[in-house]
Parts: sequence; structure tokens; C-alpha cells
Amino acid sequence: MDENELLEPSTFRDRISNITEDGSRKWIYALKPKGNWYKYRIIFAVLYLIAFFAMPFIKVNDMPFILLNVVEGKFILFSKIFWPQDFFIFAVGMITFIIFIVLFTVIYGRLFCGWVCPQTVFLELVFRPIEWLIEGTPNQQKKRNEGPWNTDKIVRKTLKHVIYFLISFLIAHTFLAYILGIDEVYRLIREPLSGHLSLFAGLIAFTLLFYGVFAFVREIVCTTICPYGRLQGVMFDKNTMQISYDYKRGEPRGKFKKNVERTDGDCVNCFKCVQVCPTGIDIRNGVQLDCVGCTACIDACDEVMDSLHMDRGLIRYASENQIITGLPFQFTNRVKAYTALLIGLMLGMGILIWNRRSVDTFISRVKGQTYQETEAGKISNLFEAKVLNKTIKDKKIRFALEDHQGNFRFIGTDTLIAKKEMINDFTFFLDLPKEEISERSSNLKISVFADEEKVQTIKTKFLGPFK
Repeated sequence: MDENELLEPSTFRDRISNITEDGSRKWIYALKPKGNWYKYRIIFAVLYLIAFFAMPFIKVNDMPFILLNVVEGKFILFSKIFWPQDFFIFAVGMITFIIFIVLFTVIYGRLFCGWVCPQTVFLELVFRPIEWLIEGTPNQQKKRNEGPWNTDKIVRKTLKHVIYFLISFLIAHTFLAYILGIDEVYRLIREPLSGHLSLFAGLIAFTLLFYGVFAFVREIVCTTICPYGRLQGVMFDKNTMQISYDYKRGEPRGKFKKNVERTDGDCVNCFKCVQVCPTGIDIRNGVQLDCVGCTACIDACDEVMDSLHMDRGLIRYASENQIITGLPFQFTNRVKAYTALLIGLMLGMGILIWNRRSVDTFISRVKGQTYQETEAGKISNLFEAKVLNKTIKDKKIRFALEDHQGNFRFIGTDTLIAKKEMINDFTFFLDLPKEEISERSSNLKISVFADEEKVQTIKTKFLGPFK
């Protein structure tokens, strides 16, 4: 970006950084960053991408590690199946997620956007490096885009967009594997295309969506479309850690001159921080919604400071109050409390998911039925049981009384098999000796076993004669 393309400090908040005064799109030609922060982001991105593309292949107990089948309302998280009956867990999870987002943003700013958001990871560490490799530096890209369509331009543009489309096609298949499961995707690939035209059309639509976002829309997702970026403006305060320009140290700005005693601030007006910014902002203008916290400006400024033998940190992670006081970042009691709460929320959700039952049973007396006396002199009640088997395997079910002596007589079957991924209905008589009944309505505890593993204890009522 040229120096004369920058917005004036008094008007930079009038419009977003990639829109000109007449409302047209201003294409961002971001310079490739280099430095310690960029190295850390590359390492994190490699791990991130490995996890993203490998996750659909991971199975535990023959179940996908993660499956988000919104079509059938079937979700698998950490190899545990969740059905609509588990909606309360999702409700708690959604509340936890919202609280997490608010508290995390209040303390750590747009750390998520710069390091974890798929839009940033794929654009800045996959698609844009391919563009630098094929089309060259930002100046070369701009010159080529403004020039005529010659052989060099056609070849480079075609190669870049073909690669973009293929990567988008791979991303779309990966998302499909998260929704349907990798085995189902393999099956669909092997079968004739004619039998899955609607699914293939959807796959192409998502491919074009990803391709369009990363090839053309780009930073507009962050500056205009993403609701999270819009919300962060009301969640920041003067203690929020964010990428900041130390204006007390940097101002007034002035060009660097050799062998001349410097009377200006440390900012030498090199514009490197602007040239590397993927959204085209000038971080020196202060906190802006367009900033995604990618740290590219930190690396660029540190490189300039090193070359001029000045201290690093003119642009750094800092809160507004830290800039004012000049103190380094500290874990205050507020930060510690919020961080502890965030960890607690994550642990709580983890425990809730881990302890969720894979076989859920509901037992109740059949309405409208009273007790009966059997020929053996026992008191009998008619019960119905609904066994929800949330796993992908059939389960052998057994009931047992915990604190009474009695026997179960099942109607229509002697062996209880709970079919996989469905609700199974069973009806049975429960017979208790008369001496086991001490009142009109007795409390019972029934243990439920699935494949001889106790999974649940059910409390119910048993009716008997008046004493």
C-alpha cells in the first residue's frame, strides 16, 4: 500500500480500511511478514491444519471422534453420541460458549481471530503464501493486475486459481466428512455420481463458496461480514490485551537520519506495519475493528527497530492502560479470576460430556393399572421401559432390584436387546413377595446393565395393598 493511499488520522474511522472514499473496493496487497511471531503462527497453523484434516479419520471404539450430522440430528463429540434427548447439554454448552467468548475477548482481545479462526489461518497461511509464490511480491501483483492480459499473466492467474479451487474442493470434502463421516464419504465416492447428484451439487456449491471467500472476498469477511468482529467493539475496555502502538514512545513521528541526534519519537514513518497488514489498517491510529490481531505489524516494526538499533516493542501486545503507564503486561487479579473461570467452564463442559450416558433408560408403571396378586402369593405391578441406545452397537440389557427381592417377567421376550441408535420398548411384570411391601406405595431402585456393565439406577414406585 502506498503512503498516499492511507486514510487521514481524522477520517480513518469514517469507513473500513478496504473501501475507498467513493465506496469502491480497495484491494489489499499485503507484504509477506517475517519474524518470530510469524514463525510461531506457521508452527501453530501446521498443527491446526493437521488436526483439521486428520480429525475425520480418527475413531475411538469404532466411532468417529467428531461427527456433526445436522441432517439427522446426530452429533458425536469425543466419540460420544448426542441425540435430541441430550439437548440440555447443548443448551448448557451454548451458554458456556457465550460466556467463554465474552470473557476471553474482554481479557485477550482478538487473539482468536489472529491465531485460531479458520478464515485467518487458511487465508494468511495457505492461500496468500501460494499467491506470493506464484504471483510474486505485492508490487509485482499490483503491476500485473493493472497491466494487460499477456501470456505470463494468464498462466500465473490460471495456475493460482486452479490450485485455489482444488484446495477449496478438499476443504469441502473435509467438511462433508465431519457431517456424514469418513466411511460414508468413501462410499459416496465409490458409487456412481448419478445416484448422488444433489449431494454433489451441494459439494460444488460449498467448494465455490470457499473458493470465492479465499480468492476474492478475503478480508471483507473479517471487516464486514463476521458478527464476532462487530461484537468485539463493545467488549473491549482499557485493560483488554490487544496489538497496540505505543504512541507515548513513538510520537511525534519523523524520518530516521544518520548521524543526527533524534528529537522525534521512535516511529520513523516507514509504513512497514501498514504494508504487512492483511486488512490494510494503520495500527498507529489506535484500536480498530478491522484489526484481526495477526501480529504481522509487530514483526515488521521489530525488524525496523532492530535495523536502527532501537528497542523492540513499539508495536506489541498491550492494553491501553499499559501504554499509558508504560508497565509491561501483568496477570492482574482480574485476569487471573477470568482465566480461572474460563478454565472452570471448559472443565465443567468436559465433565458433563464425559459423564453423559450412552444408554439411557426410563421406567414407569403402566398408567391405569393397579397391583395384582399372583398364584404364588406375590404382588405384581405392570411396568414399561424405554431404553435409548445411543451407541452404534446393539446392547444386551438386564434389570436387577437393588434393595428388594423380586423377579422380572418380560412380555414377549426373555432376552432384552437394545437395538443401536434407537429407542427400544419393553414391558414387564415385577413380582415382589408380600413381606417386601410395607406401605401402599413403595420406593424401588432398579439397576440397569448394558452388556453386564451397570449404566444407570432408576427410581420408581410399586403399588401394593393397604396394610
